Amino acid sequence: MSLMAFPKKLDLATLQALYASGRATPLDVVDEVLRRCDAYAALDPAVWIGRADADALRDEARALIVAGRRADQPLWGVPFAAKDNIDCRGIDTTAACPEFAYRPSDDATVVARLRAAGALLVGKTNLDQFATGLNGTRSPYGAPRSVYSREHVSGGSSSGSAVAVAAGLVAFSLGTDTAGSGRVPAAFNGLVGLKPTRGWLSTRGVVPACRSLDCVSVFANSVTDAERIADVAGAYDAGDAYSRRAPAAPAARLPRRFGVPAAPRFFGDAQAEQAWQRVCAQAREGGAELLPLDFEVLHDIAALLYDGPWVAERLAATEDFLREHADAMHPVVRAIVEQGRKYSAVDAFRAEYRLRELKPRAEALMASVDALLVPTAPSMPTVAQLLADPVQPNSELGTYTNFVNLLDWSALAVPAGLRDDGLPFGITLIGPAWADRALAAFGRRWLRESPEQAAGAKPMSVHEPAADHVRLAVVGAHLRGMPLNRELGERDAIFVETTHTSSDYRLYALANTQPPKPGLAKTGDGAPIEVELWDVPLSAFGSFVAGVPAPLGIGTLTLADGRTVKGFICEGWALADALDITAHGGWRAYRASLAPPA
Repeated sequence: MSLMAFPKKLDLATLQALYASGRATPLDVVDEVLRRCDAYAALDPAVWIGRADADALRDEARALIVAGRRADQPLWGVPFAAKDNIDCRGIDTTAACPEFAYRPSDDATVVARLRAAGALLVGKTNLDQFATGLNGTRSPYGAPRSVYSREHVSGGSSSGSAVAVAAGLVAFSLGTDTAGSGRVPAAFNGLVGLKPTRGWLSTRGVVPACRSLDCVSVFANSVTDAERIADVAGAYDAGDAYSRRAPAAPAARLPRRFGVPAAPRFFGDAQAEQAWQRVCAQAREGGAELLPLDFEVLHDIAALLYDGPWVAERLAATEDFLREHADAMHPVVRAIVEQGRKYSAVDAFRAEYRLRELKPRAEALMASVDALLVPTAPSMPTVAQLLADPVQPNSELGTYTNFVNLLDWSALAVPAGLRDDGLPFGITLIGPAWADRALAAFGRRWLRESPEQAAGAKPMSVHEPAADHVRLAVVGAHLRGMPLNRELGERDAIFVETTHTSSDYRLYALANTQPPKPGLAKTGDGAPIEVELWDVPLSAFGSFVAGVPAPLGIGTLTLADGRTVKGFICEGWALADALDITAHGGWRAYRASLAPPA
């Protein structure tokens, strides 16, 4: 296959289509990935710490071809990378500290599950040493840069994992997340970053940062890919003391009411602030309700992570190594870890008591909405800024991430277009434990899973509806702000856009209807009528249609741009005593004309 025929960014659907059509084999993909890795190393040599042996990787691809595709291998021939604090058989685990390196004889549980599903491990990626940092500069192997700017940090600690996916070197990667390391790099590289509920993905075979808080995370080009990969990698692991069994039917209700910070912090980054304001406007336009909330309790909880005895848990993970090899550690990482020595067991209990005191307030905050919506990071610093001040900018990056794992919440980072300066901006959806499915449902809606999203296309636009939804045009009492709009909300319908019918329709105010309703009729000599398009889940569409009273019904409407959608129509017999209101151009304008003058 021609190298130019491969897409710039790899994803599961594209690879599966290539394989199914016979236009490429896993060996073709491996050859292309190896070529890309070598080429990208000239631009950014800091992405990888260890690479799989090229000949061995080709042999694995050939073995897949000989064995053929199997139903139990949903990731057949899909190349991936793993953060270098996750054990991969046959490749050293360094945690970005060469003196710490060891060669594991077994894969970490998550890697073993991915390989069993047919995925091909390309190599181990760079990170902030011992997963301590949110910026990506704290590594003796160099500082990977954002794929959007050579001057700006990639985010950390899962720096190389994010860049490897964003640069098209692999289809997905594994990171870890204790304080935001699976989310901040996603934002800085235009990716989806899934920070799962703690315990869903096993951490056996992962060098711990804070073992009680650590999560294995997933970087991917789409929400669907991230969720599918987590489904493969995630399972209860009796060998992991922190593993948990997922609920049989985890919550999947689409969130509509989001809590947003009432006083968002951007630390002087006006570009990020403007991007956030656009996100909020787009979310509201898309039918989401945004409720400003006081995040002070969340910031208080976040402070416990690095300004309290949880730092001692990082010391617990590295104490033996630190005792013998202190000089081998990155100076900033060493300074952070050594802070753990100043805390006593009494301090640890007091911090736990404090967390228990704060947690009910945080949970009440979460219970007041369906989910939280926050900027993933308040700013995007340069590498030079982090080298000049390694601590303060890094601390600021955790403003909207540090509290999540302490509260046992789930999170999903998604791209939200570009700032005016061309840098990427990202948002994070946060929910309670096991809300992963619900967050993914909204994330898919936000992105429409369009490849253009990561390049800055505006979300929630007029892409085709998902396969499990029906696009419906509403014209009257179901419009936003009208009495029956709640019926759409109850069915988790998602607002798409305001548009118009073709000029073949006339609109009538029907007599004796409560609440007042219009009737839309195709006459061939009408005018464009304003409608709203909503995507209704197929599973709820039947009950919606069943509740539509005569003389109204659901038929097919033609829009001004030629598209056809399902929509409200009216039986002709009801128009004899109805008032023709076509000249108003829509129901909302007609109802406004009835209001008494101010």
